[in-house]
Amino acid sequence: MLGGFLPILILVAVAALVCTIMVTASWLLGPKKKTPYKEAVYECGVSPFGDARERFPIKFYLVAILFVLFDIEVVFLWSWLTVFKTATNEQMIFSGAAVGIYLLLWILGDAYAMKVNAIDWDEGTSLAPEKLQDTLPTAAESGETA
Repeated sequence: MLGGFLPILILVAVAALVCTIMVTASWLLGPKKKTPYKEAVYECGVSPFGDARERFPIKFYLVAILFVLFDIEVVFLWSWLTVFKTATNEQMIFSGAAVGIYLLLWILGDAYAMKVNAIDWDEGTSLAPEKLQDTLPTAAESGETA
């Protein structure tokens, strides 16, 4: 019984050994000079600022919903279309109705995302004016006259 799993166990052991050797070798051979620049947190090439517990706009959640809507739609429709072309008439009717319901729900989700301007990234139109007071320069600060 163990003979059937022996190649998999060998593969896992070899992978663990290779990982252990690579991490140990990089730790032993790598440079040890620590500087404040190297110790700083890396944030996609941008210097970190602000608090890590800062609230972020709900737009990120809405974009995630859009991604799921479009990504999962392709996964379902592609597999459904490959099976649909060889199905019987009863299967075609049933699966066509199921996909119709799915597409109706997809259209409702897409309509909701468009209604709440999920892809409109201009925060000047989506944030309340009192939240923009700190970020927008006043007429006196910008040098404009009324």
